[in-house]
Amino acid sequence: MLNNANAAPCFDNPQRAYEYLLAQEKSATQARDQKMININRASEGELVSLHGIGSSKAQAIILYREMFGDFKTVNELARVKGIGVKTIENNQGRLSVQDR
Repeated sequence: MLNNANAAPCFDNPQRAYEYLLAQEKSATQARDQKMININRASEGELVSLHGIGSSKAQAIILYREMFGDFKTVNELARVKGIGVKTIENNQGRLSVQDR
């Protein structure tokens, strides 16, 4: 339950409320952008958190994985239709083929 006494100082001032919400969004985005993704185990929802990966590309990754088995290296991701070297480079720090 929200404590109105604590909320009042922030939300009585629209500018402070706006800044608070921006800070929360930035924090959530940074946390999402730092999470490692195991491409051999990731769900569609996890895959779409990667830069340049939408729902259809995430589904293509999962289908490829189901048809050909686990990826041995991150660079094998380029074998999936619609995934290029640039997409891999843009996500390099977040991709793995094993749990860490």
